[in-house]
Amino acid sequence: MRIIAFITDACAVREILSHLGEATSPPPVVLARGPPLWEMADADQGEFDPPAQPIPDYEFDQRIAC
Repeated sequence: MRIIAFITDACAVREILSHLGEATSPPPVVLARGPPLWEMADADQGEFDPPAQPIPDYEFDQRIAC
């Protein structure tokens, strides 16, 4: 498939879209949603944090390569 024409006339684009049964106006703008709710409903703030990783039981130095 390759591009053989590029239509810039708004009236022609509207007529083509209506002939094809497509929407001729942009979709309505919706409000952005809030951040995900990570806290459980009955937990206090900071008590439950799924992405947090526990502190390891051993000392780890990234400078040492095995």
